[in-house]
Amino acid sequence: MSQPYAIQTPLTDDSIRTLRAGDEVLLSGTVYAARDQAHKRLCALIEAGQPLPFDLAGQVIYYVGPTPARPGRIIGAAGPTTASRMDAFTPPLLACGLKGTIGKGIRNPQVRQALIHYRAVHFAALGGAGALLSQYITANTLIAWEDLGAEALRRLEFKAFPLIVAYDALGGCVYA
Repeated sequence: MSQPYAIQTPLTDDSIRTLRAGDEVLLSGTVYAARDQAHKRLCALIEAGQPLPFDLAGQVIYYVGPTPARPGRIIGAAGPTTASRMDAFTPPLLACGLKGTIGKGIRNPQVRQALIHYRAVHFAALGGAGALLSQYITANTLIAWEDLGAEALRRLEFKAFPLIVAYDALGGCVYA
């Protein structure tokens, strides 16, 4: 078995070009946490031509709504949300430069085509392992929409966060 790829955010076309569905990845760097309501607000800003709370170019969004952190911890359990819940919002974000998403489960055909068109990837994180995955998050900063609680937009710092390439930029898929 080969070693996982160690990759760093922001993602580049070169780093994405080498990834294939099924590859194991250890992702480090800044990743943004957002779920349904934050995605809805991001897309509303895009439609209105308004600035976003962060530059999407080369970035990765993790579909997560972490639980509150226990004393002395950076974050609570941080397991992935079902990716298909963000399918309607993903193509517009990819069009603005987003290069990666993280969640669990399958994506619809429009998202799969958008990943190919915009040369982006979707990673799968292990569902049901939120407490374990939180150990790979070294920083957690609220950056927008505190009123959304667990669904607020957050900037996370990952250190060797374990993932699988679920959909690559060439149309490969681990679920096929």
